[in-house]
Amino acid sequence: MRISHVHLRKIILPLRAPFQTHQGSVTVRELIIVEAEDDDGLKGYGEVTAFSAPFYTSETISTAWHMLVDVLIPQMKEMSIHHPSDFEKNVRWVQGNPMAKAGLEGALWDLYSKQQNISLREVLGGTRGYVKAGAVLSLSDHLEEDIKSLQKSGYQRFKLKVERGKENQVIEEVQKTAPDLPIMIDANGQYTSVDIPHLLSLDRYGLMMIEQPFSSGDFYLHSLLQKQSKTPVCLDESIMSYHDAVQAIQFNSCKIINIKISRVGGLSAAKQIHDYCTSHGVEVWCGGMVESGISKAHNLALASLENFTIPGDLSGSTRYFERDIIKPGIEVVKGQIEVPEGPGIGVEVDTSYLEDVTIEKVSKRIQERFS
Repeated sequence: MRISHVHLRKIILPLRAPFQTHQGSVTVRELIIVEAEDDDGLKGYGEVTAFSAPFYTSETISTAWHMLVDVLIPQMKEMSIHHPSDFEKNVRWVQGNPMAKAGLEGALWDLYSKQQNISLREVLGGTRGYVKAGAVLSLSDHLEEDIKSLQKSGYQRFKLKVERGKENQVIEEVQKTAPDLPIMIDANGQYTSVDIPHLLSLDRYGLMMIEQPFSSGDFYLHSLLQKQSKTPVCLDESIMSYHDAVQAIQFNSCKIINIKISRVGGLSAAKQIHDYCTSHGVEVWCGGMVESGISKAHNLALASLENFTIPGDLSGSTRYFERDIIKPGIEVVKGQIEVPEGPGIGVEVDTSYLEDVTIEKVSKRIQERFS
């Protein structure tokens, strides 16, 4: 494939309301937008969705910026990239930093698809034209109001952020507001082995799943809980790579896996995990990262694959932001989102607004390669 330049933009998008978890509160979203360009001026877009502080994973926007500018982009001059998946193979020697890798690889997937003049969905082998929308409810004093608003748009699954010891209160509040609403809870790894009896007591609520109850990488405790629990265990932070997904399944640590493109290192790894889960009867769904429409478009293409049977964290452009950096924006209609059909990620970037929210930018020349 042809690549002449890579451009990086650090941007800040204001949130409509603070996004709160037990780990902290986010009031503005700092992101890195990656643009891969060829000599014809065609651009592919990717997004680094690390947070400003290392509360979700060890990566931050600052560390990702450093890795892109000083390590990953300079290394591209030594690579022969005929297909976006070649990038993942070339950077395996770089330990960790999956979100930095995913942002750059995402731009390559978009550019490659545009150069082929087909949609990213087609390149990945996706079969769905529409995917089911799901919403994340942060810790908020306006839970009932949020639920009723989202129900009007037809969201088909709700994920509740919870605090250890306060789960019953929030679950019962939601079930009182909407008794038939499919809900799951997200623990973000805040429990320990002493909490297993308490977690087992949550079976009575008939939850869709409990996501990441124990710390990342602890396949043993998740396996111990899943053997006893009627509620499916879903892994999020524990799955940082394809290898982690294989371990989780072999150890029977979960029945469901949340696949986040950025967390696992890019679309190549995400598709590999999807395919492995499909062959082993493990359900998957697509997670979100309070991201812009660029990342959402990548997620929609991924979620069009056959084994994404559970509604993911797939929401409209106005869910978190007053204004997105794509136009006209992603919209939820009757609980579904249309997967873009245009070349690449199939959405138009609002370059004027992107420039307005940019706080730092860098451009790098890449030695051109031809397949």
